[in-house]
Order: sequence, then C-alpha cells, then structure tokens
Amino acid sequence: MRYGYKASAEQFSPAELLDLVQVAERVGLESAFISDHLQPWRHDGGHAPNAVAWLGMALERTERIVLGTSVLTPTLRYHPAVVAQQFATLGQVHPGRLILGIGTGESLNEQAIGVEFPELKERFARLRESVRLMRRLWTEERVDFEGDFYATSGATIYDRPDAPIPIYVAGGGPATTRYAARFADGHICTSGKGDAYYRDTIVASLEEGLEQQGRDAADVDRMIEIKVSYDRDPEAALQHTRFWAALSLTQEQKHSVHDPLEMQRLADELPIEQVAKRWIVGSDASAVAAEIAHYVDLGFTHLVFHGPGGDQRRFLEQLSEDVLPLLPR
Repeated sequence: MRYGYKASAEQFSPAELLDLVQVAERVGLESAFISDHLQPWRHDGGHAPNAVAWLGMALERTERIVLGTSVLTPTLRYHPAVVAQQFATLGQVHPGRLILGIGTGESLNEQAIGVEFPELKERFARLRESVRLMRRLWTEERVDFEGDFYATSGATIYDRPDAPIPIYVAGGGPATTRYAARFADGHICTSGKGDAYYRDTIVASLEEGLEQQGRDAADVDRMIEIKVSYDRDPEAALQHTRFWAALSLTQEQKHSVHDPLEMQRLADELPIEQVAKRWIVGSDASAVAAEIAHYVDLGFTHLVFHGPGGDQRRFLEQLSEDVLPLLPR
C-alpha cells in the first residue's frame, strides 16, 4: 500500500503548496499529486499554478516523496512532444521521483485560450496517440511520427531520463480504464461514487484490460483520490467541504462550463448536505479510517488524500496522528 497527498492547486497558491508538500513528506506520506488547471473551479479564492513549473520547485524542496500530476492533459494546450521534454528534464535531475498522470481534459481549461474542445471520442484518441509519441521520444532518437493529430520529423530529446517516466491514466469509464490496464503504469480515479461503480466499472475493466494484454495485476498501480474531510471538530469537518462544491455538480455541468464564475455560481447553489456526499466526513478517527480502508478492500493500492479545508497543515497533522496509524500497511 502507498498513501499520498493531493496538493490542491485550485485552492492554494504555489508558495503555499510548496510548504504543504514538505509537510506531507514530513508526516510520512509517500507521494503528492498536483492537477494542472489553467482555470480553477471557482473564481473567488481560486488558484491555477502551472503544474510542471511547480513540480520542478517541489522536487528541489523535498527528498524522497514521489511527485506527479493528477492530472495534466498532453493533447490540447500542450503538444505531447513538449510534455515529453518537460518530464524528461525533470526526470533526469530527479530520477525515480516522477509520475506523469494524464487525462482527456475539461473545457474549463482549454476554451479560455481559444482551443476547441472536442467530443470525448476524439479526446481519448488524442490521449492514446500522445502516449505512443511520448514513449518513443523517451526511448528513441530521431523520431519520425505521423499520427492522426500529431507529427514529428527527426525529433530528439537530448536530455532523457535513464528510464521512461511512469504514465498514469485518469478515467472513470470502461474504455479509459481498460486502456490504462493495457498500456499505462497506473490508473487514477476518485472516491465517493458507490461500491457498485468501483466493482463493476473500475475494477472489472482493469481486470479485463490486464487479461487482454497478458499483464500481471502488479503491473498497474491502482490509484484513487480519497476525498476525506477529517477534523477533530465535527462541524468544521462538514463545513470544510464547501470550497469544493463544484465536485458535486453533474458531469455534464463540469464538462460544459468553461467560466470559473459560472462554475462558482452553480456550485454555491448546492446545499452543504449535497456537497458533503462526495466526501468521507467525520471527527471519529476509527470510523474515518474504516471508510478509507474500504477502498483497499475494493482493490486499490495507492490512496491519495484530498482534504478540502483551508488549514492543510492542520489536516495533514491530524490525519497522520489519528487516522494513518489505523490504515492497512
């Protein structure tokens, strides 16, 4: 089992996150992931640092913790060859400490700079093609690539890491999950959607993809972001979830809205009880640990904790003191 920290780029400034990732390392967490948003979920109090730039600073300020993106979209705002170069540079300086977590993207991040946001079928095709290209650039010289969306001619990344950077694919549907099981080093999903979904969609699709490709279960890290609002004050634990109300909007709303102000308006209309449904909320360490451990029982091997409150140092210290010792190792 591995336990990690979600560095909430949408909620905290780059400088604050640099301090927090050091706290996460100090309290014993093994990984930390930052999302790459051009626009945050809400306008007031929102942040959106560049993930790759932040990773370079965070790697220099920490010693052992593995850092990655959850997630970056290497297909629309970025050319995959540029992403391959960025992660190759970081990986050469900090070998073994990087994960490239990728996804198909959201309109919130792309349309603000005039990038057309295609339907999921095309976004998924772009994602698959970008993975093929990035892996070739990490392992070959003079790469000539002619795909449906991207092309290179005699491209070489001159400062490559000794080994390709692990790629984790985020996805909530059967197709992306099977793809991750077949071709990626890990799969990323989020908590709070019900046991049937995880058993019948995520785990079943992972097993199917592994069998199709003839891979072992250990070949793919099963990562899940656990939305947990733990605080020794029960009312505080509940109210902390308010900032992340947008997560309780429908998938259609989240993928169609491209203005943080509109996203914020929709989210603020939700009652706190609905907002909190996506989270494990509580002040009883044993009860919270039991709910978290249930995801281990479902088959997940890498749990990344996302705390919603404004005082993340308090969250990390209370979580490490009260809840982590009760979790499976």
